[in-house]
Amino acid sequence: MAVSRRGLLLGSALTATGAAVGATAHLIPSLFGPDRLPLDGGYAPAGNADDWTPRGQIRTIWHVPTDQPLVALTFDDGPMPDWTPRVLDALDKADAPATFFMVGQNLRRHADLVKGRLGRHEVGNHTWEHKDLAKRDEASVRNQLVRCHEAIREVTGQTATLLRPPWGHLGGSTLTVADTMDYDVVMWSYRMPEDRFRTNPAGIVDDVAACVRPGTIMLAHDTGPADRLVTIDNLGEIIKAVRGKGMRLVTVSELLAAGTTASPGSGSKK
Repeated sequence: MAVSRRGLLLGSALTATGAAVGATAHLIPSLFGPDRLPLDGGYAPAGNADDWTPRGQIRTIWHVPTDQPLVALTFDDGPMPDWTPRVLDALDKADAPATFFMVGQNLRRHADLVKGRLGRHEVGNHTWEHKDLAKRDEASVRNQLVRCHEAIREVTGQTATLLRPPWGHLGGSTLTVADTMDYDVVMWSYRMPEDRFRTNPAGIVDDVAACVRPGTIMLAHDTGPADRLVTIDNLGEIIKAVRGKGMRLVTVSELLAAGTTASPGSGSKK
């Protein structure tokens, strides 16, 4: 088989690069610190789980295939004094459930905001400090998730079964820890596009109505920059619009329970 001169040069360069990386691999932790690149067993690889778990896998969910007209509304980053009470008030008025992915330290600090107010709602894990899990090794991920898990249990009385990684970022280390904690990882299929409706806040209601369909997981926030108020200020109307399409709001766990098994080859699981 003929090999071009360019191919030989490229191969030599790659070999030399690999050798250089191998020779200096022991220096990577000191060179890059805790946020080092995922080379030579850096922060993100799953590595070996400490124990064999019953599942040995993790579900990562963007939407739920279902034949029922169900959607889930989720809120990230709280609880915080600015908007969380307003969100809870709007949900109470509409008799609508939601899933709150709470930051553990916020929950500890502002436990009074949610005590007695979560009866119809579900609480999921959003880490202890809203850290980027894709930049953390297994021990650090476990610390972030366990501390938040315990805060949720102690403050709300719920046992979290859902994880939403901040910004949707995750590496293998996150999946390993999530599996040992029997979590499902929940992303989203519709993110409230507040930035598009800063000058036309009511427009977000029509956008939600146009986009939701059975199995949608909607992402909103109950704290953060001011443009997120576009959702908060119109939450009642958003709920009306969703129901106007014949949809029923449920928690993420209820939506998962209503999921249908996909046909072979579709790439989806129940």
